[in-house]
Amino acid sequence: MSYTIPAVIAAVLTVSLDLLILRTKVLLTRHFRRMIGFMAIGFLLCNGVLTAVPVVTYNPSDMLGIRIFTIPIEDFVYGFSLITLTISIYEFINRREQK
Repeated sequence: MSYTIPAVIAAVLTVSLDLLILRTKVLLTRHFRRMIGFMAIGFLLCNGVLTAVPVVTYNPSDMLGIRIFTIPIEDFVYGFSLITLTISIYEFINRREQK
């Protein structure tokens, strides 16, 4: 589970940072959900090709083994964390500068 655990920790920290520390609450907005939906399409295409060809391979003992098409579920969790963290920090800085 050396890929699963860090991905889940990253997601938990990201959600906590957004909702409790930065208090941007980006996760709760309709725009965020829409944006994640659009980004998922590109993610499915790009990551799907990389894992199907396979340009990228994973050690099965490092993951849960759950896949959406050819993409490990951990990739979705990790990608969600990266995108959400970036947007939350951007919103926090943007709101602070507007004050």
